[in-house]
Amino acid sequence: MSAETHGLSGFDYWRFRFRVWRGQRPFWAGLLTVLAGLPIAYFPYANITLGSLSLTMATTAGSGSLIIGVLLVVLGLTMWFQSEVRVFAGIASILLALVSLVVSNFGGFFMGFVLGLVGGALSVAWAPGVAPAEGGPQAAELPGGGEGDGDTGYVPPPDSPYAKAYGGHPAEAPAGSAAQEPEDGTERTADANGRHSAG
Repeated sequence: MSAETHGLSGFDYWRFRFRVWRGQRPFWAGLLTVLAGLPIAYFPYANITLGSLSLTMATTAGSGSLIIGVLLVVLGLTMWFQSEVRVFAGIASILLALVSLVVSNFGGFFMGFVLGLVGGALSVAWAPGVAPAEGGPQAAELPGGGEGDGDTGYVPPPDSPYAKAYGGHPAEAPAGSAAQEPEDGTERTADANGRHSAG
């Protein structure tokens, strides 16, 4: 597809594509989890120089910090590109963030710890969107909630169980039985909206 197909300029087209891609996966959960791994893996190997004073924060568990940081980055990327395992990735991120408290300088001075917890929780809580059901909204979802005179404007789809059983508008179906002809002998006719009414 090209930008001309959608009538968008180059930047707007790619921004639209990115928004669509972002909406199909736990994007923010993956981003926070990737960011959580960076301070956890960085600080044990960092050398900070303050004037003539050199500060080294390396610990005996430096390799453990590196492994935890790399795993968090991998789990964040997994949330983006394999969203089917988002629950596993989220739980693993939370557990690794908790382990980093004792292994990696208090979880990267609490920065990686907090980001890992929030990212993992967002990943577990995220769920893909559900496409709207075909056939329109249900009567209870329309204004009035299906109460009153029963004329909500809702017409069941032709293949729904209700349409097969009653063959008409929900408000006009006789209680406890299939649709019948009116007692005065007039026939039900379909109007322009496809609903049936008594003559």
